[in-house]
Amino acid sequence: MTDSRQVTARPYPFAAPDRLNLDPRYAQLRRDEPLSRVQLPFGEEAWLATRYEDVRVVMGDARFSRALSVGRDEPRTIPRQQDLGMLRMDPPDHTRLRRLVAKAFTARRVELLRTRAQQITDELVDEMVKAGPPADLVEQFATPLPIQVICELLGVPFADRDKFHTWSEAIVSTTSLGVDQIQEYLNNLWGYIGELVAVRRREPVDDLLGAMVRARDENEDRLTEEELVQLAAGLLAAGHETTVTQIPNFVYVLLEHPAELARLRADPTLVPSAVEELIRFVPLGVASAFPRYATEDIELGGVLVRAGEPVLPAVGSANRDGEVFADPDRLDLGRVPNPHVGFGHGVHHCIGAQLARMELQVAIHTLVTRLPGLRLAVPEPELTWKSGLLVRGLAALPVTW
Repeated sequence: MTDSRQVTARPYPFAAPDRLNLDPRYAQLRRDEPLSRVQLPFGEEAWLATRYEDVRVVMGDARFSRALSVGRDEPRTIPRQQDLGMLRMDPPDHTRLRRLVAKAFTARRVELLRTRAQQITDELVDEMVKAGPPADLVEQFATPLPIQVICELLGVPFADRDKFHTWSEAIVSTTSLGVDQIQEYLNNLWGYIGELVAVRRREPVDDLLGAMVRARDENEDRLTEEELVQLAAGLLAAGHETTVTQIPNFVYVLLEHPAELARLRADPTLVPSAVEELIRFVPLGVASAFPRYATEDIELGGVLVRAGEPVLPAVGSANRDGEVFADPDRLDLGRVPNPHVGFGHGVHHCIGAQLARMELQVAIHTLVTRLPGLRLAVPEPELTWKSGLLVRGLAALPVTW
């Protein structure tokens, strides 16, 4: 059995991201070295889990802890460690915070928002059609849609979107922002939420932020002021940032797979399964993140992971595991079953998964049905991609129809 003392760590990420293409080295590792030793740009060495079953164990087994990262030199792609609040907690502390907001993101509550999300989406398409092509799908559609939805759910003024959308980059930046600027943006975001909290105390409103303030003030032992501010700021940032990125990513992938796009246009009832397949197919993260620390010696994938060692779950790799997904590198919008781990697994499963699913379904369905001639307005090589971020995404997506 292999252990960390017998393995030399390889640099990770393996290379700069190539658009939405998953690095082929993941497939090689799944086959030959499913748990490999890696060294990220910052922090201690870690194991990298690349097979689906191992990734699910790392994310779902209580013997792997996020809380043990506190006080450790956590493997990461940025120089400074960030206070990630709930993302660095284990139960029961994690459960205490998650319970406060989980009710706002149930499937039932999210479905009640679908009509409003559809209205916002239709208005955005109306504006694009009125202005005429070409249009930048990132700026004119993908960015305002999830921002307005999360603003209305939380109770944050949509008029402030440019400010907090800019500050939210601090959460996903690797090299796009300097260390001091990241902290400045985080402080701005926390200060902004703190001001909204003060307003809710003076003028109570029945929205998610108002409910969180009441939970803090009426149950002092359940939520500290710092937890309240950081939790609300995290929901605001995470509640729009990835969906803003994924809408253009999904459209790009569909345009790159014309046969599957034609299939979807011919049968829009495929949209829910299409969204699940796109979540599986698109490797959103540039590299694996949020390592879990072993609380005891554990055998995983033929490797002895010693107590106190961190393991990184490679979600993008797990979602291409041929042991679970037939023909895993093929886009199949009707794939069933599709047990992807694109939203994570276990106690840290994305709390906003149902909201993201709904927004993505509404966005893709509307674009497919209302703009059936949607296509790139520039040659594919001229598209610009974001850089220096934890996630892959297009800086702009010029389209016509």
